[in-house]
This record gives sequence, C-alpha cells and structure tokens, in this order.
Amino acid sequence: MRAAIALLDGGATVPFISRYRKEATGGLSDTQLRLLDERLGYLREFDERRAAIAKAIEEQGKLDDGLRAALAAATTKAALEDLYLPFRKKRRTKGEIAREAGLEPLADRLWAEPCLVPETTASAFVDAARGVSDAQAALDGARAILIERFAEDATLVARLRERLTGDGFLCASVLAGKAPDGAKFSDYFDHQERFSRVPGHRALAMFRGRSEGVLALKILLPEADGHGDAACVSTVATHVRFVDRGEPADAWRRQVVAWTWKVKLVSRLETELFLALRERADAEAIGVFAANLRDLLLAAPAGPRPTLGLDPGFRSGVKVTVIDRTGKVVDHETIYPHQPRNRWKESLATLAALCARHDVELVAVGNGTASRETEKLADAVIAAATAGPVMTKVSVSEAGASVYSASELAEREFPDLDVTIRGAISIARRLQDPLAELVKIDPKAIGVGQYQHDVSQSALARSLEATVEDCVNAVGVDLGTASAALLSRVAGLSPALATNIVQYRDEHGAFPTRAALKKVPRLGPKVFEQAAGFLRVVGGEDPLDASGVHPESYPVVKRIVEHAQRPLADIIGDGAWLRALDPTRFMDERFGEPTVRDILAELEKPGRDPRPEFKTASFADGVEKIGDLVPDQVLEGQVTNVTAFGAFVDVGVHQDGLVHISALSETFVKDPREVVKAGDIVKVKVMSVDVARQRIGLSMRLSDSARDADDGRPRRGGRPPAGERGGPTRREPPRKATPRDEPPSALALSLEAALTKP
Repeated sequence: MRAAIALLDGGATVPFISRYRKEATGGLSDTQLRLLDERLGYLREFDERRAAIAKAIEEQGKLDDGLRAALAAATTKAALEDLYLPFRKKRRTKGEIAREAGLEPLADRLWAEPCLVPETTASAFVDAARGVSDAQAALDGARAILIERFAEDATLVARLRERLTGDGFLCASVLAGKAPDGAKFSDYFDHQERFSRVPGHRALAMFRGRSEGVLALKILLPEADGHGDAACVSTVATHVRFVDRGEPADAWRRQVVAWTWKVKLVSRLETELFLALRERADAEAIGVFAANLRDLLLAAPAGPRPTLGLDPGFRSGVKVTVIDRTGKVVDHETIYPHQPRNRWKESLATLAALCARHDVELVAVGNGTASRETEKLADAVIAAATAGPVMTKVSVSEAGASVYSASELAEREFPDLDVTIRGAISIARRLQDPLAELVKIDPKAIGVGQYQHDVSQSALARSLEATVEDCVNAVGVDLGTASAALLSRVAGLSPALATNIVQYRDEHGAFPTRAALKKVPRLGPKVFEQAAGFLRVVGGEDPLDASGVHPESYPVVKRIVEHAQRPLADIIGDGAWLRALDPTRFMDERFGEPTVRDILAELEKPGRDPRPEFKTASFADGVEKIGDLVPDQVLEGQVTNVTAFGAFVDVGVHQDGLVHISALSETFVKDPREVVKAGDIVKVKVMSVDVARQRIGLSMRLSDSARDADDGRPRRGGRPPAGERGGPTRREPPRKATPRDEPPSALALSLEAALTKP
C-alpha cells in the first residue's frame, strides 16, 4: 500500500503502476488503484480539516484534552463538523443575544429545577435596558439558549443521525396542485421506503421531482401514534435527561425539547442526509455510466477492412464515405434514395460503384432516422455484387457522431469536408475500431449513462476520463496509425505531446522502434517510462516493440533467449515451451515473478487484443418502426445501455426497448450487469408497446407471455407525510417500506426510461 502511494505521489500513472509495478503494489488493479487514490485524497483532506478545526478552537482558548481526543477519534467529516459547531464563527443568534442579556442563569435554573414556576422565576430577569421587556421575553430567551446548547451537542446529533439513517423512511408526497403537471413523477406521489435502502436511480428521480417543484421529501421514523416527529423528540428528551413529571416548569421544558428537534435539528439533519444520499446515488449512477462506457469502448472491433459508411437521412439524403483499412477517407458522396427524391436506382448504382472501386468489405449503417430504409439499400448492393470481397452489413450506433462532426477536432482532421460527411466517417471508423474513434467524443455524448445530467458533473467527468484512459491502455496503441486524440489517452502523454508525436511521424515517417520516441520534442525519460509499454510499433526493427513488454524489461527477455539458445522470433508464439518455463529462473532484484509471468504471456501472444470476437445483431425483416412490434414477438437486438433497473435494447425500430431487471433472467438478479453489458447481442420478447409514448417493454425470459405478465405495480407503503412546508409540523409516518426487489409500475418505468436517456 505504501509503495503504491509513493508511486502515485511520484507522478506515476494508474495504468503504468497497475501493469508494470505489480511487485510493488501486490498486484493491485487499475480500479483498486483509483479507489486508493480517491480515498487517499479524502483522508488527506480530512486530516487537513481536522488540523484547521483544532487550530481554530485553540485560538479561542477552548481546546482541552477531552475535545482534542474527540477530534482525534472522529472518523467522518460530519463528526468533525459536529464537534466544531459550538465554536464556529456565525451570525449573532437568539441564544447569543439572550446570553448577552444575562438570561443564561435563568435557563440553567429552570432546566435544573423543574419545581420552579417559569413566569415567577423569569420576572426577576426583566430588564428593559437589556432588551428583556417582560417575563415572557425572558422565558423566550432562556429557551433559545437551551435549544442552541442541545442542538450543538455532538453526541446528540450523532445519535439522531444514526437513527434516521438506520431506521428512517424516505417519504415522498405530491405538492398541492402539482399532480397534473407532474404526472411523470406520479409513482412517487405516495411513496415510502427505508432510507438506507433507497436505490440510487429512485433517489435521483425523487430529487428531480423535488427540484421541479412537484414532490416534497421528508425523512421520518415509524411511530405508532402517527406523530412522525415523536421518535426524534423522544431521542432528544432521553439524551438531555428530560422526564415530564408534571412539575411547574415541565411544560416549558417539554417545549424546549420539542423545539430543539423541530426548529434546529430537523432541517439541518435532513439536508445533511439528503446530501449524503445524493452523493451515494451519484456514485452509483456514475459507476453505471463508467461500466457501460468501458463495455462500449472495449467492444469488438471489425478490424482494418475497407468500409463503406452510411449516415442515413430522408430529405437531406444519405451521406456516404469510404475509408480504407487504415481509416483514411478515400471517397465520399451524397445520395437521395428515399422520399422526397426517391432516386433509388441511381443511389444503388453509386454505392455499387464505390464498393467495387475500393474493394469494400464492411458496410456501416447509422442507426438513426431512415436507418432501416437505408439498410434495405445496403442489402440490395450486397446482393447485386458479383465480384470482389464478400461484404457484411452492420448497424452502428450514431450516438455522439453529430457531436464529433461539429467539434474542433473534426475540423482539424477534415477541414475540407462538410460536417455531415464527417458523421459518416465517424460511423465507419467506429465499426473498424470503436475505441480509436469514440475517444474523440465527449463520453457524456455517447449516450450510455443513467441520470447523467443530475449527477455531479465534475465527478462524472473524472470517472469517465479515467475509464477511457484505462481502456486505451488495456488495448494498447499503434504508433504508426494512432491519432493525436487516441495518443493523448496513453498513460503519461498530454494532448500537446500527442500532437508532437503525430507531427514528428508526419515529418520523419513511421517510428522504427519505441526508442525513437525519445527524439520527439519535450518527450523526456519520465514520460517515456510511463507511456512506452502501451505504445506498439508494428513491423518495426524489434519484435518486442509490438508487444506489451516494457522496454525496461527487455533484459529479462534477453535472459530467456539465452536460456533457450534460440532466436527470439522462434520463441515468440511458442506457447507450449513458454508455459513450461519456471518464471522464478529469470527473476532479479528489480523484476519479480509477476512481471516475468506477464512477459511470458506477452511472448506467447504478443500485442494480444483483450477485446472479444466481432459479432453483429440481425434485425427482423419487416420490423422497422415501433408500430411494427406486437406482443410476444421474439427478436434479436443489441444492448445499448445498462442501468440499475434494467437494460435498453435496440431491436431496429429507432427506439430502444427496456428489459426491466425483473425480466432479465428466470432467477433473481441483483445487478443487471451480472446478465448483460453494453454491446451484447440478445434475444428478447416484446411484452408491451406504447406507440403514443414511444415506450417498448421487453423480456429476456422468453417463456414470459405478454398476456399473462404482471403489471408490476409496487405495493404502496401507506400514506405519505402530510402537512405544511417551512416550519414545525405534524407528519403522518410511513407504515410499510416498498420492497426494493419489486418491479416498479409502468409509470415508474417510463419515468426511469425518460430520465436515463440523455
């Protein structure tokens, strides 16, 4: 752990540490290292805050040994802030004003001696000159002093926080008059579930309902008498040792206890707990987004094959481009096969000529508007071809293509091409190599997120950038063809250095070796160390440069070659011989067994690609729009997005259908990613079709019948809390939690679907 921290502090990148410093870290993965880095940052910030608080209290002359020990024992930021609250500089409060008026002795006497009559005792503290006009004013001031004292008790606050977190229910209710305009949130008009078990996606939906002024949210403890605040008031009373025995001052003391909760603590703790819930929900949503992005980036590449890219459209025509096996644009056109021009034969001839001229092997059809009609055109071209290579048609996601087309990067790559043609290029290239093309697009524009506009955008950006970096370095980058955008994602390389590498390659030709990288301006030894292992020189002078073996480890390979007494070229790929070697034989003080094992694996399959075999989905003929779908129809589709509540599947009708988590498998599924991931080819059954609202319900349990399917409506957990906003109110408590593994209603599914899609 300490070695990993030292490496991170020394500027080493996560991919480099994970791949090439396994001895130092004990084999920590990139995910574990990023969690370590994040936690390390939190703890360091936490310690800095602890020191700052201790210093601030010490400057006030109030830091005794007990408080110092309590600060040292605090394990959360909330606990630290609870301890600091009585000493924090703040605006003059009612309690401070009362203390300045000399009312603290009154507060202490009435609290300690309940046998006193409050009005009589308070009359002795009336002092118009100090702002205490009568006995009632004195009692109000004394009450304010006690309320502040109790509300700033760190132990009490911690007890209440723990109770609300562990036993509380999150209750949502519709605000008066908001039901008609907030119909999409109707599943939460009368909703309760345990606060500790609220899934992130439901929490984000309710938070959005609150931000749009439709829902009111409250955290309540269950209470048999129907008074939702009673349990918390009881906790306060127990902590401050208040027992109502009918003494003269007990009514006044009871009011102090109740107001401590209702006036001072309820809003503070609810705000804090809602913030914690949002952070947890954000983390879940960001994790889902990152996992989907990883699956998409690591999708199977079709490979370096000449490709025809088609960006479909009706009035604007179909934008056509041809790229060679290296991704270079060799031809482009615009055709108008569909309405209103209907130049089908002319378009067919144009495409046939392009395919024959450039020996096209792949046809990439964007899956947007007019995609199924354009697929028919592609099928006709393939069927009419009598010579040349066999062509394969593939439907390709257009997500983010328009964003790339209008970007500064696309402008630099293709300054002389129209924006629409750039979109067709992106579609074709992402079929050849999804990773190399998608890194050019802002990950948030790719469309695989869950509530992505509701979460912390800075945290989302950090997570997605890390995911892209990990994917690029897991696959490796070809120095001979990589774009600056792709190179900039390699460990240790900045965008400026990536540009320098491309410029150097353009001026001097392909890199003959990895070592030649050192000639690139501003690429120093530290950068070379971090980046070299992830860069590939295919067909160069040294075969090791095409592998994942780091140049620093070449001496280990030399010892293996000397032991074999065979040329390196004969050893590479000889799996049986390599697997029979004892890794410990080639270890030294720098390179241990994990590194030697990695080297042997690389020699067996140098430059191996971790991505899966390329496969395509076959959409059903005659199913081109949502109106063509009928219940119980079984179709093949491709998973486009996985969320906490299910998976979206493209079945070829321009609108993804939702397979709810309850319909992913015959057995219980806790996490949809246990069953599917973005890019998977799956069989689904149509369960429901709502043409008006563009909603499709699907099931991967092919034995399901749409006729017999449960509507999935959750059992409600009782009435939501009622009452006015903005002050102490009586709340009706929750009576039962909504089971977390029940499928939500159709309205909830449509809401989740609408909020999930970007």
